Amino acid sequence: MSEQSGSSSRIRATGKRRRRPSRRRRATRTAVWSLAGVIVVGGAGLGYAYVHLNGNLQAVDINTALGKDRPVNVDNGSEDILVLGSDSRSGANGEYGTDEGAARSDTAMVVHVNKGHKSASVVSIPRDTLVTRPDCTGDESGRPVAGQQRAMFNTAYEVGGPACAVKTVESMSGIRMDHYVEVDFTGFKELVDKLGGVEITTRQAINDPKSHLNLAPGTHTLDGEQSLGLVRTRKSVGDGSDLGRIQLQQAFIKALMQQARSVGVLDGTKLYGIADTATKAITTDSDLGSVTKLASFASGLKGLDSDDVHMVTLPVRYDPADPNRVVPLEKAAEQVWDALRRDRPIPASATEQSAGDKGDAGRIVQ
Repeated sequence: MSEQSGSSSRIRATGKRRRRPSRRRRATRTAVWSLAGVIVVGGAGLGYAYVHLNGNLQAVDINTALGKDRPVNVDNGSEDILVLGSDSRSGANGEYGTDEGAARSDTAMVVHVNKGHKSASVVSIPRDTLVTRPDCTGDESGRPVAGQQRAMFNTAYEVGGPACAVKTVESMSGIRMDHYVEVDFTGFKELVDKLGGVEITTRQAINDPKSHLNLAPGTHTLDGEQSLGLVRTRKSVGDGSDLGRIQLQQAFIKALMQQARSVGVLDGTKLYGIADTATKAITTDSDLGSVTKLASFASGLKGLDSDDVHMVTLPVRYDPADPNRVVPLEKAAEQVWDALRRDRPIPASATEQSAGDKGDAGRIVQ
């Protein structure tokens, strides 16, 4: 598989091919970010908007929880962000199942934004990956959490929250996470609806009773509920493992990026509605825990298009002792993490032997 191949060949984000932006499009982008800036800083009498949006945000002080026992913070202009999707069934999320204890990280991605912020690499970590979970400190309770051998990756969040999840990723990769962003089920669904849906093309039917998704082959504009169903679809994709679902998630995220960039320039009400929903939907690290900080961070990413983002799954194989779990391919995984540490593209050879790169989902979604 070539370096730029991936799930987009199986489920395709429908939209125009990337080409040199026209003068009008460049002006449009400038207007969008200028308008966002007006809303964020409370200009033109919008002080209430700033206070309201700022009050929506939740933040966790991961730096204090983890202390100094972390990888070196390499200041080379690149940034590494751990993005988690929480599968908590508490509150409004209860309609998606019964809470069986603490929340787990249903989706985990390490996003590496390259120096210059012109491209990015995304590494999805399967939730069923068996890892050595390090000793850590729960960010909310401050209590120590004992490490564990052969622990499922998503238990790190379950037992120690965001700080323990970050600690586990840093232990696996040797890369210090600059930021942390978490999105929950309900917030994700509402954000998609605010954006007006997301357009995708499926080449084969998807019918998954577990995620309540039923799509015929063809092009669809998915609303929030359908989008959530897609990214949660598992049993009807490939062999029913988390690996096929990750391919769907990666393709959907690229489609979501395209949709987010198409928000109307002059529709200030819609733009504010999106900002309101987005700030309610996410939890960040304390360094991003205000609207001004979050907007500054987002502004640094505004030049990224979906074509600039290369997505892979952490190289894994099925665990011989438990076919329902996967374990990292150590040499290949190190190639991936080393590429991120060096701020270089992930080589295609790193994922060639991975169970997550076999195209299992391609039998269902081509």
